[in-house]
Amino acid sequence: MKSLMGSISGRALSLALIIGVAFSAPARADTLADAMAGAYTQSGLLDQNRALLRAADEDVATAQALLRPIVNWSSSIDHTYGRAGTSVTSGGGVTSFNRSSLSGTSATMGIVAQMLLYDFGASQSRIASAKEVVLATRSSLLSIEQQVLLRAVSAYMTVRQSYEFVALRQNNLRLLTQELRAARDRFEVGEVTRTDVSLAEAQLAAARSGLAAAQRDLAQAIEFYRNVVGRKPGQLAPPPSLPRTESNVDTAKAIAMRRHPDMHAAQHQVAANDLLVFSTDRAMYPTVTLNGSLSATENFDNDNFRRGGSVGIEVGGPIYQGGRLSSANRAAIARRDAARGNLHVVQKDVAQGVGNAIADLQALIAQSQASERQVRAANVAFNGVREEATLGARTTLDVLDAEQTLLDAQALRIQAQAQVYVAAYAVLASMGLLTAEQLGLNVQIYDPEAYYNLVKNGPAKATKQGRQLDRVLKALGKE
Repeated sequence: MKSLMGSISGRALSLALIIGVAFSAPARADTLADAMAGAYTQSGLLDQNRALLRAADEDVATAQALLRPIVNWSSSIDHTYGRAGTSVTSGGGVTSFNRSSLSGTSATMGIVAQMLLYDFGASQSRIASAKEVVLATRSSLLSIEQQVLLRAVSAYMTVRQSYEFVALRQNNLRLLTQELRAARDRFEVGEVTRTDVSLAEAQLAAARSGLAAAQRDLAQAIEFYRNVVGRKPGQLAPPPSLPRTESNVDTAKAIAMRRHPDMHAAQHQVAANDLLVFSTDRAMYPTVTLNGSLSATENFDNDNFRRGGSVGIEVGGPIYQGGRLSSANRAAIARRDAARGNLHVVQKDVAQGVGNAIADLQALIAQSQASERQVRAANVAFNGVREEATLGARTTLDVLDAEQTLLDAQALRIQAQAQVYVAAYAVLASMGLLTAEQLGLNVQIYDPEAYYNLVKNGPAKATKQGRQLDRVLKALGKE
């Protein structure tokens, strides 16, 4: 893979050094990797989509159950009561009427088994479709993971940027306080007018307002960090060097077509819907079923009983169901066509996202470097104007304007430096490479296959595998 460092390596390395100096922090502070790890482990959005993946896993077990024997039992106890009368005519022509009571209790138990032998591939297609949905859901989970990690990067850099803004505003407030004091001293000796003092007072009031706004932004940035990472930020360490990524747009797009989880999810959805078209078509075909039953009846009032069983093969299929099966097949075809259209949309969106992300990164790097030069020039200009004002060649307004220009340049530099990092990780996300595993985060990587392997065969609760699954579910419920 070509690296962005290949085409702009000198610029990126120098920028990383600049940012490292600008964002100095004490040892043992929270790192950017710590923030991403916290977001990965504490994200409720990830937990939600992991649960949706487990539900999709269970759909595979449900579909596979249709190809296994289905055994049901039934039992009943019946009590009969009543009276009966019969007339009897003797040989001599004498008729008599006999009355008797009807009373008896019997118990019946039965077992019925059924197994699908052949359905022209309809059930197998549904199983394969459910598996494709599982793969699509896994890819969607990775896409959510990328969003969570990118939000963590944004939260981390926003907090750092907000701290820098507050420090910048506090320093500006101190400088303007000194300027106001100097303006008042010069006013007392007649070197400046009352207008100069008022200008300094107005600028100082604006600085206080700017500091209050910066402190508000910092409080909101802390809340954003707490929401994303799951804890309040401590002292934040300088961010690491910029991540290595691709600078060639065409190469980056080719990587995204192969690696981006949104592409994988759309492709699996197309495959799942193709299989459903086949299964809904085969639902109109006959099926072959093996049937068996055992039953026993015992009478409690006498020695009569009945025991028996049967085994047989049944062949049957639909003749007419009001058009339901044909409608289901047409609906499946429409959903397949929609999935194919969505695949084209996702492909174009992913390609556009790669191009936009790389353009953003390159532009922000250029802006950050320009802001560095702007700060240096504005600092020289401010010092010169202030010195000239001391000699009477500049007015107080000139000094205040120069200081405001320097403040704006410094704020732009801080903002651009933070945005460069977010943009660099956004390039990774656009290519499908911003995952905990790809970044090597110090977290327990969620294994999407672990639960699937436990449930794919539909284990019963009483089995060893079923008990193991219960323990897993209890552990998930405590998280």
